[in-house]
Parts: sequence; structure tokens; C-alpha cells
Amino acid sequence: MKTGGRRHDAIAREPHALPSPPRTTRHARGPARGTTMKAVLFANTDWYLYNFRRSLAMSLRQQGYDVLLISPPGPYGGKLRALGLRWEPLPMARRSLNPLREAALLWHLVRLLQRERPMLVHGFTIKCAVYGSLAARLAGVPARVNAVAGMGYVFTSPHVKARLLRPLVRGLLRLALGGSGARLILQNADDVALFRQAGLVDPQHIRLIRGSGVNCAQFAAGTHTKAPGDGRMRVLLASRLLWDKGLAEFVTAIRQLRLQGCAVHALLAGTPDPGNPAAVPEATIREWVAEGLVTWLGHVDDMAGLLGSVDVVVLPSHREGLPRTLVEAAACGLPLVTTDVPGCREVVTDGIDGLLVPKGDGEALAQAIRRLHEDPGLAQRLGEAARLKARSQFDERIVIQRTLGVYAELCDPLAVPAGSSL
Repeated sequence: MKTGGRRHDAIAREPHALPSPPRTTRHARGPARGTTMKAVLFANTDWYLYNFRRSLAMSLRQQGYDVLLISPPGPYGGKLRALGLRWEPLPMARRSLNPLREAALLWHLVRLLQRERPMLVHGFTIKCAVYGSLAARLAGVPARVNAVAGMGYVFTSPHVKARLLRPLVRGLLRLALGGSGARLILQNADDVALFRQAGLVDPQHIRLIRGSGVNCAQFAAGTHTKAPGDGRMRVLLASRLLWDKGLAEFVTAIRQLRLQGCAVHALLAGTPDPGNPAAVPEATIREWVAEGLVTWLGHVDDMAGLLGSVDVVVLPSHREGLPRTLVEAAACGLPLVTTDVPGCREVVTDGIDGLLVPKGDGEALAQAIRRLHEDPGLAQRLGEAARLKARSQFDERIVIQRTLGVYAELCDPLAVPAGSSL
């Protein structure tokens, strides 16, 4: 798979109602000769760093950056180190609201940044954006980049706890995201409009980069692994097992298809996320398995292999930044069914490269799956169009190049003295 210069230029100029970053060439290739730029990548899980930002870290290192990855401890830290990357664990609990614990985390980050003296801190998710940016300000780090996939639980949940936290988090976000040395990366146009409306950041400092990038060539290579099955169409939902990923609607759709005599084999890949208030209890998942509705695969490392073994991928999510699962499936040339919500409709245009259904509508989801089951020609056309879109818009090389462009706006090593505060 190649993304030629002409095609990439067209993508880079895609209108998205945002100010264009200054044109640059030297910084997009890495630090200036004779300088070493240090960047810290901060996420709320080591799993996220390994699966979503490993290629960015490797690219930065190849271009001469000194890269440090930080996250709470976990099994993927060792995998990052095995790749030759620096990774350090943090004393961070994702769901903690204990003021003493949170103050200790912030102080730990400040001391770490004072020790490392990076030029830039890049935080992922809202909590990392807030803590990473506040610590960077206190430690005198010149540049702050934050990539946020949506407004997060505090802003989207109707629960009382979320509503009570909203004013505090709003104030912290304004402080964290503000300043001329900060940029905010969002993944879809709906979130751009939402952040603008909320007044959380200067619109001139928002950049739209669609997703974290996928190695499309790797996933395309997995499309010929399908083994002979039992004749049923294999339908996969792969995600964190959260209610707001549409698991209830998926199960409703499978029940309805079974009652209609539609031969489908429903696969569910992923694990419950106890750090998220919307986590589906494992007991509930096991009830679905016992009922014969789904085959639960648990955590899957080889997503390319799994996608190469199925016929359709669905994601009936309630809202996304930009869903990587759909992009990976698109790169495999699979037909997609997802909801007409922010993030998902960035990947799928209804009837062109997939099918869109209303949020929360299990019956509509069943109808869309049945449509693909009964019309293999349509499924093939949608899959082929999805593959072309993934290659031209969501390949990791495009995302990494645009991310480096954001770094270049902030980190001119000849113009910004190390340790200065912006």
C-alpha cells in the first residue's frame, strides 16, 4: 500500500473549518541537526501506548527524538521496552477521586518532567491532558499537545457524579488547554464544534487529525486467512465491553436475527473495563454466551488475523472519537455497520463504504446485518470502498506526518529556548 504525494496533499488540504498549521519542512523530518528534541507521551494505560501510539513513538525515535512513554503500570510496558523504547510506570489510578492521591500524582509528574526537561508533553485522553498539561506548566515545559477522543465520561454521562464534576473539570481543562504553547488534537468534526461551543480552548489552537492511524498494509495482508466455516455469516463486534459501545443493541439484533431464521455467527472480542463506569459485568456477558447468542473471544492480540476470519464488522457505539476497530476492518476490506453518531460517521458514509443505523436501535442493526447477509454483492462493494477510504485517509503514515506537523508549530529548537514557559 502506498499513499502517493499527490493523494496525501489532497487529504492534507481537506476542508475542516480549522486554521491550517504553518507550512514547514525541516521540523516534519525531525529535530534540527545538532539538537535532540525530547518528547513525553502520556496515556492512561500502557495498552493504549502499545496498541495506538507505538508507531508514533518509533517514528519519533527514528527521526532523532528522545522519547519517553509514561502510563500506569501494566503488562505492555515491558513490550514497549522490548522495542527499545523508554517507558516508566506512574502511580495513577484512572477512577481515583481521592484529592491526596491526585495531588501526589500531579507532584510526581512535575518532578519527572523537571528531571527529564522535555521540549514537549503529548497527553492522550482528558485526564492525561489535564494532569500532563498542568505538570508541564509547573515544570516549565515549553509545548503541550493533547489528543482527546471526545469529551469523556464527565461531559457525556447523565449521572449525578458526572454532573457534579463537570464545572471542576471544565475549569481544569481551560487551564490545561490554554496558552500559546498548547495545541488540541481532535478526531472528528463534531468534537471540534463541541469544544468550540464549550469555550474550552482557543479555536486557533485546535487541529483535526482523524484517529491514531492504522498500518493498512498489515491489515490488508490478513484478508486471506479465512478458514472454511459452517456456512453462517460471521459478524464481529470488537471493542471494550461497555454499554455505550452498543452491546445491548448488538445482543438484541442477534436475538432478532435468530428468531427470523437468519444464519449468523456472532463474535464478541474484548474484555470488561473495570476502570469505566459503563463497563458491562462479566456475568452478563457469560449469560449471553450460555444463551448461545455470542461467542466471546476475550482479549485478542492478533486483530489482523481475527478480522481476516470474519465477514462483517459492527460497532453500534453511542459516540466515538474515531473508532480504530472500524478503520482496521475497513483496511481489511470488510463491510461495516455502525451508528450515525460522531466519530463513526467519519469512517462510514451510508451506502457508500458501509451502513449507518440510528443509535440505540437494535432492530435497525438487525435489518442492516440481514441486508448484507442477503446481498453478498453489496457487502463486497461496501468492503472494497471501505478499503480505499482507509488507505487514503486513515493510514498511520498520514496521521504521524500530521502529528509531527503539530509538533513543528510549537517546537522550533532554534526559536524556543529549553525550559522556557509559554
